[in-house]
Amino acid sequence: SGNDGSLLRPFCATFLTFAGYALGAMRLSALSKFGVLYIMTHDSIGLGEDGPTHQPIETLENLRSIPNINVWRPADYEETKASYVSAVDNLTTPTVICASRSTLKLLTGKSCMEKAQKGGYVLQDVEKPQLILIGTGSEIGLCVDAANELSSRSSNPIRTRVVSMPCQELFLSQEQSYQSSVLLGGIPTLSVEASAQHGWHRFSNYQICMSSFGASGPGGEVMKHFGFTVENVTEKGEKLVKFYEGKTVPNLMDRPIF
Repeated sequence: SGNDGSLLRPFCATFLTFAGYALGAMRLSALSKFGVLYIMTHDSIGLGEDGPTHQPIETLENLRSIPNINVWRPADYEETKASYVSAVDNLTTPTVICASRSTLKLLTGKSCMEKAQKGGYVLQDVEKPQLILIGTGSEIGLCVDAANELSSRSSNPIRTRVVSMPCQELFLSQEQSYQSSVLLGGIPTLSVEASAQHGWHRFSNYQICMSSFGASGPGGEVMKHFGFTVENVTEKGEKLVKFYEGKTVPNLMDRPIF
């Protein structure tokens, strides 16, 4: 933050969980309107064998709760480009880019840099969706696979829209009409993020998130242990749709703005 008054744009980089050590300085950059770029890697339990000491759980929500800071968790190179463009454009707002250490699913033809700059957008759509899956980062590929499984079933298919929300702050800054076009009211909505569930209640009716510390083990096995699998997402999606059969699904986007 001390270098922000120069012609250079300062940046800091470390594992995401170690943002806890820097939280005071990051908060000060937001308060001072310094457009510092924070690049945080190893952003979830998917980092594996380093174990729960290095696996961020509450960190994303800690950062998202700070005023005047944009927290990005991009799903691929298009969304990563969008996060850098956003950082350059926002001179008085710090940007945190939370990056995975895992190999991510290619989203060619689905992800879009321009749309990602709105913070959230429809990544994959269907006609008259019956279920919406929201994800960020490494869980977007999981949501796409689960949506394909649910939508293409020969027996009792569930038409499923996938929404990518790499930056909640930018999404919430959009016109309410845009927000409502992405997260349609009256449709069961399930969010998937390998981090704390706090904050997702604003967008989803049910969350597949973390409610405990992580565990040490191969990244894929740790993700499987905590339910971040296609099978679990499809199962929870089915149960959510069934739960709301014959009921009115709360429209979480229908809220007053005074």
